[in-house]
Parts: sequence; structure tokens; C-alpha cells
Amino acid sequence: MAGYDYDLFVIGAGSGGVRASRVAAAYGARVAVAEEYRVGGTCVIRGCVPKKLLVYGSHFAEELQDAKHYGWNVEGMSFDWNVLRDTVLRDVDRLNGLYEQTLENNQVERFMERAVITGPHSVRLASGREITAKVILVAVGAWPVVPEFEGSEHCITSNEVFHLPTLPKRVVIQGAGYIAMEFAGIFNALGCEVTVVNRTDQILRGYEQALRDRLLQITMARGITYRFHCPLTKVEKNEDGTLTVTVGDHDPFVADCVMVAIGRKPKTDGLGLDTAGIELGPNGQIPVDEHNRTACESIYAVGDVTDRIQLTPIAIREGQAFADTVFGGKPATVAYEFVPNAVFSQPPLAGVGLTEGQAREKFGNIKVFTSDFRPMKNVFAERAERGLYKLVVDANTDKMLGVHLIGPEAPEILQAAAIAVRAGLTKADFDATVALHPSMAEELVLMR
Repeated sequence: MAGYDYDLFVIGAGSGGVRASRVAAAYGARVAVAEEYRVGGTCVIRGCVPKKLLVYGSHFAEELQDAKHYGWNVEGMSFDWNVLRDTVLRDVDRLNGLYEQTLENNQVERFMERAVITGPHSVRLASGREITAKVILVAVGAWPVVPEFEGSEHCITSNEVFHLPTLPKRVVIQGAGYIAMEFAGIFNALGCEVTVVNRTDQILRGYEQALRDRLLQITMARGITYRFHCPLTKVEKNEDGTLTVTVGDHDPFVADCVMVAIGRKPKTDGLGLDTAGIELGPNGQIPVDEHNRTACESIYAVGDVTDRIQLTPIAIREGQAFADTVFGGKPATVAYEFVPNAVFSQPPLAGVGLTEGQAREKFGNIKVFTSDFRPMKNVFAERAERGLYKLVVDANTDKMLGVHLIGPEAPEILQAAAIAVRAGLTKADFDATVALHPSMAEELVLMR
């Protein structure tokens, strides 16, 4: 590899790119990475980490309300958006520094500018410098999709929501996927008037139906308004800074903020992949094989840019597998079945494995066990919200096919259950496990 400037050149310093870079460097490779914004990627800089911190911040609204039932006298409660926003952004700065330090500690050279591919072994930086590498890894992630309609330039996405100068009183969110539902919950808890508009009549398509129905019921009771079969058609900015919003064929209404959250598309535009003979997929994704190699044998891709499963832990595992395979001499692949997922809505839901519908279609003969209960945490609250846990079991083998939960701390509970599902444990194994009482998690082993 001495004829190249680097053994590995990585485009994108997100979760997958950073993991691949540092592991390849640990194997002795000469590595460089180009990043046009900040080190850490979507999850750390403008995604799941700062969003989860906003979720935590918004939870205090109900926690403080519930406190009086536990004997606490909380007077003069008020909320300052600027404090929460700036605290979250400071933590993003901290994490960005840690990621930069990781690259530096592993002797990975950083170029804080855009890079595009100019051939199978070459890239060009925004500064004009040409660089060659034996292997190129593309890990540029995905970007929010904003449809074309009149006034779309007045809308924000999940990229900009963390920088709002003030907390809007009236928020319109287009979309009903996990990002839309999470921010709907955040804004609602913080006292905003939230309207979710969607082109279909479903929320969280692809998740367990019973959990989706329960979340819709609870969030409507919390004050979130839904307008189904109503895509955004027009947004006008008024002189006072407010927005006049038109959805579907309905009369316009006024909002202070319009957020578009209808999905994310691989960020491959203008990346120069065609110069290496790589054709993109229908969603702009980079097709790869099981070892993350593209149609060009010297170019690989990991993470959201491949549009397999857009999750940070998947990108990290793909980056690790790439480095182990190409530079460690230890061929590795990533297993995409039984990947746990969570929606940090309010309340949150989480699942692993097959939904009831998927299991019936694939196995036919299944058993379903449910526990519909009022979480102990809510007993003193003024909310009559109930949790719902669901187990999907192969009736022929008794093997656990799926676990799906909605209720307080559902994602924290699911992680351990995901291990059991992936390990192929049976319903009898769950039944034989002693309950941890009193807890919500004990419902997993008490369903009969």
C-alpha cells in the first residue's frame, strides 16, 4: 500500500466512520477521515443523543406535577427553553471533543472539509487537494427529506430543531414516524400546542399494531391533535413571523413552527460515486454486499448511507466488521435479525423480533400473550394511562418470536429481553424465571 497516500480514507466521521477509522488504525493502517461538519455524526450532533436529552428535560413537566401526590410542594414552577437548549448543546460540544480525541489518540488524520470520490482510489477535498488511498470507506449517513411544496423553505427539520431561538407556542409536525412522534411528545410536554399531520392514517408504520393504537390513544388524551390524510401543501410566512399552514384541502391555520419529519435519505448527492462505477439504489443508497463492499472492489460503505437499518448501533457494528475484515484479517458480517428498536415517545415503546402480523404471515400457528396494566409509577398520577406488553410465540416450538412494550422505561426493559429473543429462548424459559417484584418488567414473566 506504499504507493498510496493512505491505506484507508474515510468520508464521514459519524458513528460508523469513527469506529472503522480507529479500529483500522489499531490494526496498523494509515488512516485519514474527512468530515464537512463536526465529528460524531447525526446521532451525537443532531440526532438521538441531544433528542434524548430533550426527552429527559420534557419529562420533568409531568414529574413535577406528580410530585405533589408524593408530598412534595413545588411552587413557582417555570420552564426556560434557552437553559435546556444551551445545556444540550454544551453536551454536544463535549461529545464532539471526545470523538475528536478518539481519532487523535489513534493517529487518524482529520480533514474538516467535504471530500468527493474521483476514482476507485482517489478523493478530492473541498480545498482542491487530491488524495489517494488503497481503500475508501463511505460513511456519510443520511439527511432529512423535505418534500417540494410552496413555502417549504420556512420549515425546519430535526437538524434545526435543537437551535430554536425560542420555544414555539404552536407546532405543526409533518410525518408520523419515530422522529415525528418523539418531537411531538417533547413539544407537547413542554406546553406547546402540537398538531401532527400525515399523508396516511397510520402512525409508526411497521411497529406492533397494538402499541401504535395505544400510543395514539394516550397522546390524543395528552392534547396532541392529529390530521390524517393531510400532507402539507403550503406554508406562508406572515409579517409577525408566524406561519399560515395549509394541509390537504382544509382551511389554513396559524402556527409558530413547522417541522418536517417524513424520513431520511442517504446523503449521496454529488459524492462522485459514478466515477468509480457505483450505481445508486432507488432511494439514493449505496448497494453493498455482506462485507460492506460496493460494486467497486476498493470502495466500501457502512451506516445509514446503505439504507439497510438506520440505527447508530448498526453503523458501529458495520464499521467494526469492515475494519476487522479488510485490515484485521478476520472476516466479519453483521446480523440484521432481532435488532431491538425503541421510540422515545411519551410514553416510550420498544420492540424486538416479529410483530404479531409478521409472525402470523411467516409461521401461521402462533400464540400471543398480553399484559394490559396500569404502571405503579402512574398510580398516584392524574393520568389513567396503561402500559401494554405483548409476547409473540411460535406455537409449534414455544420459541419467543417477538417482545413488544409500551409504558414507562420500556426501552430500558427491552434490552435484556432482546438478548433472550436473539438467544432463542422459549416462553417456558420466561415462565420459569422468578419475577422481580414490584416492577413493570415482571410482567414479562407473568403472562399466562
